Amino acid sequence: MLKAVTLKEIERIFEIIEPLGISREAVVIPLRPDHPGRVRILPNGKLEIVVERDDDLDQWMAGLRDRITALMNQAG
Repeated sequence: MLKAVTLKEIERIFEIIEPLGISREAVVIPLRPDHPGRVRILPNGKLEIVVERDDDLDQWMAGLRDRITALMNQAG
């Protein structure tokens, strides 16, 4: 169980979003993980990435690119 999002997890997320052309400033990553982890677009247009707390973090990270891409395609 992940108790807090650290620089290690944030750097992994940056490695995923940067090739997608998403600026670090356009992303909000709360420091408190939650279950289920999720990705959504906030009313201010920023991408919020809430890191998974309970399930396998490596698996969750492996699917993050696809979840972000699907969300961006859905949003237009």
